[in-house]
Amino acid sequence: MGFRLSKIYTRTGDKGETGLGDGRRVPKDHPRIEAIGEVDSLNSQLGLLLAGLADQRLDELSEVLAPCQHRLFDLGGELAMPTYQALNSAEVERLEAAIDRWNEELGPLENFILPSGSALIAQAHVCRSLARSAERRCQQLNSIEPLAGAGLAYINRLSDLLFVAARLIARRQGVAEVLWQAAAKP
Repeated sequence: MGFRLSKIYTRTGDKGETGLGDGRRVPKDHPRIEAIGEVDSLNSQLGLLLAGLADQRLDELSEVLAPCQHRLFDLGGELAMPTYQALNSAEVERLEAAIDRWNEELGPLENFILPSGSALIAQAHVCRSLARSAERRCQQLNSIEPLAGAGLAYINRLSDLLFVAARLIARRQGVAEVLWQAAAKP
């Protein structure tokens, strides 16, 4: 792949619009740009999670989650170029297989858990919550400009994977899950 950017700044967005891959210019708060931004935020936080997993030598989780950064970049491309399709059902199935494999080890969830226990567990939950936010933004866009392909299913399944990953990190670190305790009733 050749160079894509000869300059980082173009000044074309200084008045509140940005360009899409199909040549359209839209406001920077357009639902499509909001969705792209949420996917980008998730990808950045996933990078932080992956750095923590590498520090802890949690290679099994890294092997499953590292490709997700690339797929999120693909999803961003699909959002930026509405006719472009990069994701497919095989990627959704890959996430489902990992969820099933990890859930077998973890067993059923018997209580609500809090996004806590260690910095790495909390980071996995930050990624999970950002995946849900990205999914909501993509669904908002889908209601006005229907999205094709597996992107919506992928982002939904990724949030599920990140939840299970947080639980698996707790197990690998030997950290008890922090169970939710209901407030005392008056």
